[in-house]
Amino acid sequence: MLKSGSNHWGSAAKFFHWTIVLLLLAQGTIGLIMVELPKRPNVVPVYTFHKSLGLTILTLAVLRLLWRALDRRPEEPADIPRWQALGARAGHALLYGLLFLVPLSGWWFDSVSALRPLYWFGLIPVPPLGGPDPTQPELKDFARNTHEFLFWTLVIVAAGHATMALIHQFIHRNNVLGRMWPATLQRKSKSPKEVSHVALPTAAAADPAASPSEPGA
Repeated sequence: MLKSGSNHWGSAAKFFHWTIVLLLLAQGTIGLIMVELPKRPNVVPVYTFHKSLGLTILTLAVLRLLWRALDRRPEEPADIPRWQALGARAGHALLYGLLFLVPLSGWWFDSVSALRPLYWFGLIPVPPLGGPDPTQPELKDFARNTHEFLFWTLVIVAAGHATMALIHQFIHRNNVLGRMWPATLQRKSKSPKEVSHVALPTAAAADPAASPSEPGA
């Protein structure tokens, strides 16, 4: 289903979630490798791709937030304490904020560096967020440090988010992570807690020979 229900995320929410996750993993890997490369003209396409990928993540984050305003949020499992539910929502809000702040800070860093015009994948011109200030030569370093700090903050928060999802899925077994899995990976069987509430058939029902004969037989 496109929209989310009371106990599952919809296909649109799953698309935004996993697409952004995969792009963030690629972006982080490229960024860490990129800063170690020698400053030569042949590395410019790598930087350009990194910037374009960041703008793509920012666009997806905007679309995801707009969709969240229209889509319902699945209910929390009944066995999750209230403080954990509130903590999860606070963590989600922080993740949303960082999804905006990390690419925006990179965009700002590129703007104050003023190395070359910014194009999204070489196709669409992207206006700068400000520009270099001759009276503040330290602005470029501040912008770069801000971008790096926000990136590592996102790494820590995302790692905590993933860890808690795994704990709930495989230790508490309340299917928190399973609700966000793509449909092809959804579990076909119910969770152990759900199975425990299903009434098992009686011996008589399971064995027709053991059921009483009909009257008059």
